[in-house]
Amino acid sequence: MNILYIGDIMGEMGMAAVAKVLPGLRAEKGIDVVIAQSENVSDGKGLRLVDYERLKVLGVDACAGGDHTVDKPEIFGLLQNPDAPVVGPANMPGCPGAGYKYLMLNGKRVLFVSLLGNVVGKHSEREIGNPLKTIDEILNSQRNVRRDATIVNFHGDYSSEKVIIGYYLDGRVSVAVGDHWHVPTADAEVLPKGTAHMTDVGMCGSLDSSLGVTFDSVLPRWRDGLQTRNVLETAGRVQFNALLVCVDETTGRATAAEHIRQVW
Repeated sequence: MNILYIGDIMGEMGMAAVAKVLPGLRAEKGIDVVIAQSENVSDGKGLRLVDYERLKVLGVDACAGGDHTVDKPEIFGLLQNPDAPVVGPANMPGCPGAGYKYLMLNGKRVLFVSLLGNVVGKHSEREIGNPLKTIDEILNSQRNVRRDATIVNFHGDYSSEKVIIGYYLDGRVSVAVGDHWHVPTADAEVLPKGTAHMTDVGMCGSLDSSLGVTFDSVLPRWRDGLQTRNVLETAGRVQFNALLVCVDETTGRATAAEHIRQVW
C-alpha cells in the first residue's frame, strides 16, 4: 500500500500547490491513501467546510489536525462524526472527537491518529495531554481491531520530541510523521523496526516567505518587538512537500519512505 502524507497546506497558495501536483503524483506513484495536514488551509488558521470539500475534489482522502483545528467551529460536526475523515489532536483539551478514526479507502482499513507535541508555538502555555501516554492508550484500545496500516501525525515544535515519538512508536505503527514547522527536515527513513518517520514533512504554499507569511508582516515583530498580524504571502515561488510511504499490508510495517518536494 502506498500512503502519501502532505505537509501543512498554507492558504490559497497551498491549495494551488496541491491542485498542481497531487493528481499527477497520485497516478504516477499508485497512491492508495492521501492524508493532508489541513489546520492552515483556510486563511492560515483552521479548515472551513467549503475548503474541506475542495480538498476532497483534489484527491485528499483525510485531513490531519493541529493547534488551529478548533479555529473554525463549523467543522466540529466532522470531527465528532466517526465516518468523516477529519481528525483533531487526541491530546488537545477542548478539541471535539476522539483524535483517531478508521479510514476505509480502496479496500484498505487504516487507523489514523493525530497528536500535539508538548510545545506548539504561541500555545506553549496551554495544558496538553501527554502525547506518549495518549498514543499508548489509543493503540491499546484498538489492539484487537484488524487493519492494514496505522498512521500517526505529530504536530509540534521540538525536533527532539518528534524524533522520540518516531522511535517510541517504531514497530508499533506504519507511519509516524511530524509537522507544524513548515520547513522540511532531511531525515525521511524507515526506522529499524519498520516505522516510516520524518521529523517534519514541511508545507505546501509560498516558498519566498516566513512559513507562508509575508516578511513585511513579521519583520517588525522580530526586529522591534511589535505585535503584528500575519499576512499570507500570495506571490513568488511555490513549494509542495509530502512523505510517500510504502507499507507491507501483511505486517503493517513500512518498507520505504521518500520525501517528495517540488518547487516552481
